Amino acid sequence: MKIYTKTGDTGETSLVGGSRVSKSHVRIETYGTVDELNSWIGLLAEYTINDLRKPFLREIQDRLFTIGSQLATESGKHTSKLPELYEADVSAVELQIDQMNEALLPLQNFILPGGHKEVAFCHIARTVCRRAERLVVTLNQKEHVEALVIVYFNRLSDYLFVLSRAMSKDLAVDEVIWKPRKGLI
Repeated sequence: MKIYTKTGDTGETSLVGGSRVSKSHVRIETYGTVDELNSWIGLLAEYTINDLRKPFLREIQDRLFTIGSQLATESGKHTSKLPELYEADVSAVELQIDQMNEALLPLQNFILPGGHKEVAFCHIARTVCRRAERLVVTLNQKEHVEALVIVYFNRLSDYLFVLSRAMSKDLAVDEVIWKPRKGLI
């Protein structure tokens, strides 16, 4: 099987269901961003600091593939062959947030991305997650998207923020606190 099909050479691609759309269509941009997020999560899973979190990070990657397959499906053409997202998936993310948060000092300041390369990459994943969430909301304004998908991205970005804090703690590095400068007036 060849990896290239040449069917996208004119700037269009096929959705699950058969219709062809521009590669700049918001649906394509949305599931492309989900794919980008999946790659960042894969990077986080490979860091030694996340060895114990790796199984859950792989679960997140699986859920992102699930969401991507739903987003790649033509509106109104849902097929029973596609995997689904469940409320339990959101609950699992919330549980992980709560468990990590218990071991952290209460948040008293805004945190800047950084402090360690691995932590900075976690913040990049968080911001890509927020972009994916915004794109899902935009798509939902034009075509139906399951509400649970929006909830999942909202919770996942919270998870990635708390994960960045947990990674800082585990790496024994200081979080970079935002210290706004005083006005000149």
